[in-house]
Amino acid sequence: MDQLFQYFNKFNPLDQEAMQAIEAISRIITIKKNQDLQPIGHTCKTIYFIKKGMARIYYYKDGIDITDSFAFENKIIVRVESLFTGKPSRKAIQAMEDSEIIAIDAAKLFKLYDRYPGIERLFRKIFEASHVETVNRIEGIQFHSAEERYKALLSEAPDIIKRVPLKYIASYLGITPVSLSRIRGQR
Repeated sequence: MDQLFQYFNKFNPLDQEAMQAIEAISRIITIKKNQDLQPIGHTCKTIYFIKKGMARIYYYKDGIDITDSFAFENKIIVRVESLFTGKPSRKAIQAMEDSEIIAIDAAKLFKLYDRYPGIERLFRKIFEASHVETVNRIEGIQFHSAEERYKALLSEAPDIIKRVPLKYIASYLGITPVSLSRIRGQR
């Protein structure tokens, strides 16, 4: 749990009692490469922290597998639109490597908000940062070329090429694998 609390400290440090409360509603799970952590159509009730490994959020459009986002070690991954609306998600979470994940029960977490304002503040800041990442991703698609998006991805996650199949990187960037090969060949 140390990794999780180190991650939390970047946003809002918690006192010992609040950390114990979160630990009590969390469990460590292991998942195999290519296995869905949450399938399409599932209502999200869990917040996941990637302790070891990586995952992606994906969906299908016109029968094509599209990668929405990646989460590497020491990051949170969650289907936030499903979590907050209580509706099934049209997207899934898939392990891209054999992974060790800390699963936090969201309903129990939200009940802790009144007792521990620091926990509420922490998750507000985490979800705000996630929202900003989403806006930046949308603006990247709107205002930057595929090559610029590829360079930005490499600067954020330098080892992504070694860890993620190129077809998923291409779909994340909104381009074809052929276009990605062309961009990579220019480097």
